[in-house]
Amino acid sequence: MKAFEMITIPSREEKPREKGLTTLLDRGIGYHAACDLIEQAADYIDLIKLGWGTSRLISEETIKRKIHLYRESQIMVSNGGTILEIAYQQNKVTEFFQSAKAIGVDSIEVSNGTVTINSEDKQRLINEAKEFGFEVFSEIGRKDPLEDAQLTLEERIEEAWIDMKAGASKIIIEAREGGKGLGIYDDKGSVKEDMVRSLVSAIGVENIIFEAPDKSQQVYLILHLGINVNLGNIRPDDVIPLETLRRGLRGDTLGKL
Repeated sequence: MKAFEMITIPSREEKPREKGLTTLLDRGIGYHAACDLIEQAADYIDLIKLGWGTSRLISEETIKRKIHLYRESQIMVSNGGTILEIAYQQNKVTEFFQSAKAIGVDSIEVSNGTVTINSEDKQRLINEAKEFGFEVFSEIGRKDPLEDAQLTLEERIEEAWIDMKAGASKIIIEAREGGKGLGIYDDKGSVKEDMVRSLVSAIGVENIIFEAPDKSQQVYLILHLGINVNLGNIRPDDVIPLETLRRGLRGDTLGKL
């Protein structure tokens, strides 16, 4: 039972959800912090990504304990895309997937944000991850703003459809943890409205996870795409605040949903 249940709020699907996903960026939080997070917010988290290459610096036993904690609460756990890119660069992809499976990771992010990975090789990574039994999320975009700016809308859409055909279940639109100057955001972090409309029209809102680390971005996407828009790169202490935006429990969305 939640507190103040006499207050009516919009309903949401129970987990495991197919839409309205909230995906969290774990930047290396400790086990006890993870326990506090799960106690408070597990109902509102669908996937936790072990950010970029943070897991390489933490003991395997600690990572396994934390992953077990997350998965017990019906939360998927994914690698950070960068560490798979490094494995690709070092020709250790199969070993990486084996290790990910062994520590309890159940989903894989395939990206080419830093390391150049051509379309054919990216499809092979998706295929191999699927063969290992992982759910696969494909990230579109580059981490360097100058490189990302060179990607046309048409190229992003084409890459998304190719990756979904290869087996990716969702497409992540890159924004990094800063949310500025990449993908659907300009240098100030404001949403490029035409780009969002085009991506949604071409790919389908249900197939996209928009990285949206800032509140203003979350508000825009919820108001324009609905409470069940998929949002990513959410900070641990923003999980409950984001859910209040989805449920109209905050001034930014109250009476507007």
